[in-house]
Amino acid sequence: MHRLRIGMAQINPTVGDFEGNLRRILKDADRARSLGIDLLTFPELAICGYPPEDLLFKPQFIEENLNYLKKIIDKASNITIVVGFVDAREDIYNAAALIHNGKLIGVYHKIYLPNYGVFDENRYFKAGSECPVYIIAGVGIGINICEDIWHEVGPATVQAHSGAEIIINISSSPYHFGKGDARERMMGARASDNVAIVAHNNLVGGQDELVFDGNSMIHDEKGRLIARGKQFEEDFIVADLDVESVFRTRLHDPRWRNEMPLLNEREWSNPKIIVSEVPSVEPKIPLPNRQFQVRGLPGEIYDALVLGTHDYVRKNGFSKVIIGLSGGADSALVAAIAVDALGDTNVIGVAMPSRYTSKSSTSDACLLAQNLSIKLLTIPIEKVFQAYLEMLSGEFAGMEPGTAEENIQARIRGNILMALSNKFGWLVLTTGNKSEIATGYTTLYGDMAGGFAVIKDVSKTMVYQLSRYRNSMAGSELIPSTIISKPPSAELRPDQKDVDSLPPYEMLDPILTAYVEEDKSVEQIVAMGFDSMVVQRAAHLVDSSEYKRRQAPPGIKITPRSFGKDRRLPMTNRFNNNTA
Repeated sequence: MHRLRIGMAQINPTVGDFEGNLRRILKDADRARSLGIDLLTFPELAICGYPPEDLLFKPQFIEENLNYLKKIIDKASNITIVVGFVDAREDIYNAAALIHNGKLIGVYHKIYLPNYGVFDENRYFKAGSECPVYIIAGVGIGINICEDIWHEVGPATVQAHSGAEIIINISSSPYHFGKGDARERMMGARASDNVAIVAHNNLVGGQDELVFDGNSMIHDEKGRLIARGKQFEEDFIVADLDVESVFRTRLHDPRWRNEMPLLNEREWSNPKIIVSEVPSVEPKIPLPNRQFQVRGLPGEIYDALVLGTHDYVRKNGFSKVIIGLSGGADSALVAAIAVDALGDTNVIGVAMPSRYTSKSSTSDACLLAQNLSIKLLTIPIEKVFQAYLEMLSGEFAGMEPGTAEENIQARIRGNILMALSNKFGWLVLTTGNKSEIATGYTTLYGDMAGGFAVIKDVSKTMVYQLSRYRNSMAGSELIPSTIISKPPSAELRPDQKDVDSLPPYEMLDPILTAYVEEDKSVEQIVAMGFDSMVVQRAAHLVDSSEYKRRQAPPGIKITPRSFGKDRRLPMTNRFNNNTA
């Protein structure tokens, strides 16, 4: 039986950390040799990290990336490696290098450059025009990169019809909920349609607002999942691929032959390059069985938030974080995520009660800190707030207290958190959720002040789901039930409730999903059964709050369309789409 042993290194590189990324790559290369792996793959742009964005405009960055490719080549004796890098010829390309026994055999240039959502690859790269097939250990191998395989009749199809029995897709495919299932279905379809084994090696880790979920996978020629990498963790996936089965299946599948005319429309060249024609005959150690376990919702969202928080904090050189604990659900969830990401000794909570803070909120914050085993500082703001009111009494004379006085409290708290951050080097994690950020129910330089917004893309209703999920994982009320069950309130005036300013979140969140993530008009949302006045108000709040969102810290993307790179609207904008 003709088999090829493949290894997929699902690594967590850091953009620009060439030395650190090299160590990861060489470590897994050594591991691959010990396992008798015939072909070892790494993710898209693994050498420089993904996405490098405008670092690609710096010639020294490109040169350093090429220098480290040479270091990998020099260390690649007795192994065949596919690794992502930036190629520079007459232009720059998102590329995959094929290295065999210390020599660079070939380079594949990514053909489909995504330019939607968070992607902006047309800004940087030139598209490739070749779909080579490499003969490695007597097996036809096609190599392509990420977006290339999402196209039904694309490079994978050209390579399969040119003799590729195995398609290698190296990728940096970022996470949002639901994408893993879609990706798995698509990979299975590409494998069965092309009657080829498809090995998809995905990046893992957090990079700014993006989280890469790993979840690498291999599908056989019938589209069946035969191996999977872990979600949100580095992993090393090894599988023995039955190449003879591909040949037998193709003999019995006329659909595969009938697609040939479609390929005539493509202008890509498809050379065949022989690397090694003789299959490996050395005995290989048996492989342990791997379990195909996927977390599912809401657990995978929680894992994404933990990984994104850990990597943003650690990759940016921080060791500890600080969180304002109000006794509410948002700050409680952020604190739980931070503890899971960084450890309880690296998380500091700060309670900053005011004259409007209820006793239950104070006790809930204390109980949360106790449950999480984190340090809690208590810094009352009444004296500072009173000083503000006295200082502004002349200017505010004769006017009823309102938003200005409420926001002063939020800004005092933001100032305290930033003072502690400056003094001790702690990164401030903000606690605003997507529902608040969408509607502008936030205070500039107040609760928006900080370095990283953990739940920026998490709706209020999802905050409660994630809190209950975390408690179920703990088997106890890690986040006190009193926090989850209480009516949400900013507690900036007597008896204040969020519903005084916003519709109930159970109503608001689906409206926001339709308006923000699906770009539905007010009229279309009203047709879904929502009250016209409520929808118009929500849409107005979203549209009028763009200037706030532009000044918000970055946060983790977990939905198909987050605020930031996904959604780019002008702040100065008179277009009115708010009528039903």
